[in-house]
Amino acid sequence: MTTTPQAPAGALAGIRVLDLSRVLAGPWCTQVLADLGADVVKVERPGVGDDTRHWGPPFLKDDAGNDTAQAAYFTACNRNKRSVTIDMATPDGQALIRQMAQQADVVVENFKVGGLRQYGLDHASLRAANPRLIYCSVTGFGQDGPYAERAGYDLMIQAMTGLMSITGRADGEPGAGPLRVGVAVIDLFTGLYASNAILAALHVRERTGEGQHIDMALLDVGMAVLANQASGFLATGQAPTRQGNTHPSLVPYQDFPTADGAMLLAIGNDGQFARFCAAAGRPEWAQDARFATNPLRVKHRAELVPALQEVTRTRTTADWIALLQDKAVPCGPVNTLAEAFDDPQVQARGLRVEQARWPQGEPGDGIGRIAGVASPLRLSATPPVLHRAPPALGQHTDEVLAGLGLDAERIAQLRAANVV
Repeated sequence: MTTTPQAPAGALAGIRVLDLSRVLAGPWCTQVLADLGADVVKVERPGVGDDTRHWGPPFLKDDAGNDTAQAAYFTACNRNKRSVTIDMATPDGQALIRQMAQQADVVVENFKVGGLRQYGLDHASLRAANPRLIYCSVTGFGQDGPYAERAGYDLMIQAMTGLMSITGRADGEPGAGPLRVGVAVIDLFTGLYASNAILAALHVRERTGEGQHIDMALLDVGMAVLANQASGFLATGQAPTRQGNTHPSLVPYQDFPTADGAMLLAIGNDGQFARFCAAAGRPEWAQDARFATNPLRVKHRAELVPALQEVTRTRTTADWIALLQDKAVPCGPVNTLAEAFDDPQVQARGLRVEQARWPQGEPGDGIGRIAGVASPLRLSATPPVLHRAPPALGQHTDEVLAGLGLDAERIAQLRAANVV
């Protein structure tokens, strides 16, 4: 698991990560580490790979613009990694992975509780050979408790934690009912929490020389990210309900109709509200006994919002943004993804990136370049690195095995035996 010499250095340069995870939460965690410069080797099943390689449509297009059989989903969370195919159900495959783990700083896996014990790849087995190893397990419900043996999925956790009960239109409105968030937000948050825990464990290891086991559960994360909604319930005993795009504690803080569509107003204090009222030609609202403070606006939401809607319909979205942008009143368009990527600020920040999948001279698979979203981490001295596109299945198998000391003949033997 040696770092590729030509790879640019990042904040985690020299850290070696063995990625035994698949789908989203684990791979999102390891992509964060890879973006920060860690050498991440992703182990996949020969001939099959990560489940998300097949989760399409949509599919990647080849250089001629034709759909391939490779799903775009996989590319969201697997850049900057090397892919090696190893059958861990075989003794030789298990031996290879154990050898990789002995050289690794971090292992990330998301098998069911105890699922890797039969292969000798569980935390206790690998830690015995490498006491400095940081081993992160990502599961649906954690390593203990009555649900520990259950499989967990983002949608299930969104429902179980109550997140769906506070997402969607209010009862009595058209389209009312619980809704999931538009992306697998619990998986993504779990990946972020896991990467934070790993960074903390690496810091501790600098003091103690010892690794540790990290137990990450989607359920735990799902409860944690309820944030102010959970704290409000715990303080009052009153469960919050769905209220569409409105905010339980702030008014006006929602979408509003305009002459040509909709805009978002996100007014968080009385000063912002007063400046909006002045710009909108309704300065008296800021002094109205019903609306002068945020608690009053929340209390009189049903009176204020319809009055605001009458005013916001008088201008286009662009006109409202032009009117308010220099008055420190938070507002913005309700974009499609196409509009978001066309936004000048998104473009100025370089948030759309393209990477070449195959180094020059390699035959490739017909997919020359892959587009993605840039890392949002902006470190001035050690910024995120972009040195590998999301890999083709097994693209780096020979390279990784050679780094373990295997010669071409031995690699050929393993390939003939379907181990790799």
